[in-house]
Amino acid sequence: MVLEYVGILKKGELTVKKYFKFDKHETNYKREILGGLTTFLSMAYILAVNPQVLSLAGVDGVSENMKMDQGAIFVATALAAFVGSLFMGLIARYPIGLAPGMGLNAFFAFTVVLTMGIPWQIGLTGVLFSGIVFAFLTMTGLREIIINAIPYQMKMAVSAGIGLFITFVGLQSSGIIVNNDSTLVTLGHITDGPVLLTIFGIIATVIFYALRVPGAIFIGMALTAIVGMITGLIHTPSAIVGQVPSIEPTFGAAFEAFKDPSQLLTVQFLIVILTFLFIDFFDTAGTLVAVATQAGIMKDNKLPRAGRALFSDSLATIVGAIFGTTTTTSYIESSSGVAVGARTGFASVITGFCFLLAIFFSPLMEVVTSAVTTPALVVVGVLMAANFAEIDWKKFEVAVPAFVTIIMMPLSYSIATGIACGFIFYPITMLISKRHKEVHPIMYALMILFILYFVFVHG
Repeated sequence: MVLEYVGILKKGELTVKKYFKFDKHETNYKREILGGLTTFLSMAYILAVNPQVLSLAGVDGVSENMKMDQGAIFVATALAAFVGSLFMGLIARYPIGLAPGMGLNAFFAFTVVLTMGIPWQIGLTGVLFSGIVFAFLTMTGLREIIINAIPYQMKMAVSAGIGLFITFVGLQSSGIIVNNDSTLVTLGHITDGPVLLTIFGIIATVIFYALRVPGAIFIGMALTAIVGMITGLIHTPSAIVGQVPSIEPTFGAAFEAFKDPSQLLTVQFLIVILTFLFIDFFDTAGTLVAVATQAGIMKDNKLPRAGRALFSDSLATIVGAIFGTTTTTSYIESSSGVAVGARTGFASVITGFCFLLAIFFSPLMEVVTSAVTTPALVVVGVLMAANFAEIDWKKFEVAVPAFVTIIMMPLSYSIATGIACGFIFYPITMLISKRHKEVHPIMYALMILFILYFVFVHG
């Protein structure tokens, strides 16, 4: 497919238009380029947030061997977004940008590394495996069977729970929520400079988003950083453009686990792979449908080239894991690019090259503190929590597993634990309610697997 595209470029401009079917979608270069740039600005916050989350910045009592190199993560994030967006643009021809996903990075850092105690190198191996399995399921058609096996309302519960979790992580890292020996958590000192800066950033970002400003999250973070530098709470960067950080600390680390394969043959590692796979699976599918509907691409409630889009996503995850970052997935922020006119994969190509250029602006990462990233975490959390509305709370047999899934993620500080609890409760409540015929056998298999997870991992 890539070679096909290269050949097209050699033939000239008109052929590029034909490849992306500009006429069919009633678009042009101006709209596609503007759409691609808008999508990039809407997604650019991940370049700052991902290194912060994966390096466990701001988390006290963490040994250095548990932390990933921020510079390497920054480059890996940009390269994964470049390759992923390029795949989506050239193979699936959709105006959808890809980058390491929010929620997935939180699961990796705070559940896999911090809670389970799994080295980040083996965690990346789990990401690699999930990408390979995703690609296999896509090519064999098994993805549809699995998608249909998981109840819609449980998918929504997982997404809403992740929203609460990443919001909690942001509030904690910024000092708005702090530890308390009596009540576990409490409100921090809101008059402290960094906390006030965080609150300012949250308010500013919310205002921008409410006004539907393109790239609201990115602009909110930038404004917070500027105010922080003016007030002396954030150090001014030494330069704007600088040398590209070395990716050596993370590149290829996913293969280190193969030196001792026994550490991969555990229930814990299997749960890690399944969680990555599960979240990416439905996050991607939901994003594809949402953006395609907005762009008018859906045909008879079906998504054309869905297999290509999902395959592009899985390839991006594999490449991203090799670079040294968590699962690369489709971004709902791509809807901002569609809103200004993007209709084809050419917009995704533009988005990808913007991420590639971003690696030369690494000195700007010096201004990225928890006060700058928390507004992004909070707003993304709000957007994900919107899925609360999709759950039928009046049906107790559905409400219980959904609620357990959602509440256990922030309370246990683990996305995997939340999913496990909810997926154990669902078959049980449906069985008691005499609705067991509606439960797919795969759900019973997952229930047994998650019970084993608690026995062997938390027993």
